[in-house]
Amino acid sequence: MSGKLIPARKDISDDHKWDLSGLFESDNSWESLFSASEEDLVVYDRYKGHLKDSVAIFKEAIEFHLGLTRKLEKVYTYAHLKSDEDKSDQHYLGLHQRALNLFTRASESASFMTPEMQAIADDVINQYLADDSLNEFKFYLEKILRYKPHTRSESEEHILAMTREIANGPSQVFGQLDNVDLDFGSIADENGREVELSHGNFSTFLINPSRNVRRKAFFQYYQAYQNHRHTLAATLAQSIKKDLFYTRARKFSNCRVSALFSDNVSETVYDNLMQTVKRNVAPLFKYLNFRQKVLGLNELHFYDTYVPIIEDVEFRMPYEEAVEVSIRAIEPLGEAYGRILKQGLLGGWVDRYENRGKRSGAYSSGCYDSPPYILLNYEENNINSLYTLMHEAGHSMHSYYSKKNQPYVNHDYTIFVAEVASTFNEALLSRYLLEFYKDNPKMIAYILNREIDNIRATLFRQTMFAEFEKITHTIVETNHPLTLDVICQEYRKLLQIYFGNALTLDPELSLECLRIPHFYSAFYVYKYATGVSAAIALADQVVAEGNSARQAYLNFLKLGGSKFPLDELLDAGVDMSSAEPVEQAIQHFRNLVDRLMEVYYLNIV
Repeated sequence: MSGKLIPARKDISDDHKWDLSGLFESDNSWESLFSASEEDLVVYDRYKGHLKDSVAIFKEAIEFHLGLTRKLEKVYTYAHLKSDEDKSDQHYLGLHQRALNLFTRASESASFMTPEMQAIADDVINQYLADDSLNEFKFYLEKILRYKPHTRSESEEHILAMTREIANGPSQVFGQLDNVDLDFGSIADENGREVELSHGNFSTFLINPSRNVRRKAFFQYYQAYQNHRHTLAATLAQSIKKDLFYTRARKFSNCRVSALFSDNVSETVYDNLMQTVKRNVAPLFKYLNFRQKVLGLNELHFYDTYVPIIEDVEFRMPYEEAVEVSIRAIEPLGEAYGRILKQGLLGGWVDRYENRGKRSGAYSSGCYDSPPYILLNYEENNINSLYTLMHEAGHSMHSYYSKKNQPYVNHDYTIFVAEVASTFNEALLSRYLLEFYKDNPKMIAYILNREIDNIRATLFRQTMFAEFEKITHTIVETNHPLTLDVICQEYRKLLQIYFGNALTLDPELSLECLRIPHFYSAFYVYKYATGVSAAIALADQVVAEGNSARQAYLNFLKLGGSKFPLDELLDAGVDMSSAEPVEQAIQHFRNLVDRLMEVYYLNIV
């Protein structure tokens, strides 16, 4: 951490930015494809009312629709990546909005296709499905036809398609407020240097050894949300009401059923997760009590839960070194995986560092006709940045293998399995670091501490988030008001359940639910918890069983979206329809806590 202000985009070296020439060489090239795609919208009229005429026309319509969607995804990907480089750049914000608008108009133009497909008589559609020329599209069609009870008339579908851009309103308002307008001010670090507080460095402040610095950063960060709490609560409530609108329009019984339907996941999987975690919070309480004791605190607050409990272990890893460590960590996946990943991480896949206006956090993106792209806000003195790099690399390699092995129609894997691929890489990283530092008890304890905190965040914390989503959607579904007070009160109840008396809850922590971007993608976060559970099980298998388990895992990455997610994971070797993987993950967490306590008391105290 330095006293320098966050640099402007133009001051970042091009070598440290992603290379988007794999998408478009210039904005002019983007404009050309945008215009061509826009002109193609009228082609939909050629097929309207004729999908039942013959299997040849049926196939031709599908190929046109998928081909145009593929172009639109390329247009959208470039616009959203460029906009995320600097959210204050009005030119690329405009491109992003135009791309969204074009997607909306394309959805309107194509809105007849699904109801028309579903209206085809069963004997005719069965004849189509038996035709060899449609083999490539069978799973795609299966997913469409299972939505038949939830598809409206052609005119109603057209109206629903017209609402898509409006429906993005709450998320866009939140994004602009959270990424551009919120001002967190500056703060003095432990050396008295003034540093601008931001999303990008807030986590670094939370691991600062000075409690005064951590405390000040926490309260100052949340003051910005306190200042805008009514707007943020209203925005979140509107997003949930949007979910309810589509749930009722699509004739689903509730918002959660609607959200889980596309993955063919039952509510039982979601409920198993919440119930299993809540039954097993004892090891989390044990860890937090241990943390409080080691830190010598009378009370443990949120701002004390991320600082490493092992002192005098300096972590500094420049980006290039982090890449080398990452490649060594994933050696169990074979030479080819490591070689491809290294080329990408050093060769233009990654936008590495924070700049003013850049989207906070991290993600992996891209489309079928581009390399994977990774947005980071990498900080070399924060071990979380190393884990984030590994996490996003897992997503990107999943995309790489999927696109290499699946046709466009089946390449797009679900979020459910995406979070397995990302957290699997994190699990391998922890195993590598623990072995690498095996003769250094202090570093072993440090890595164990980090691994415990990682699972705490992805399993326990995300499950709490998942229950919050269930509660808030139920409130709206039962026609009760979702006000700021209700939102914060319900969230505080969950904090008390999941952290018990092990954590002193400052009032500001009740505002945390107002700053979570994923709440604008309903029932997304539970997949982090199921993902880490599956990832731990699969990493254990790959490390223990060698080639057969490795090949099964790589084959899983190659499946893309060619099966439903629970079926893909079953092929890989884990059954997520049972509570067993979650219980296994909690046992792994329990073992890590016990090992940390043993290493600490035998070698460090």
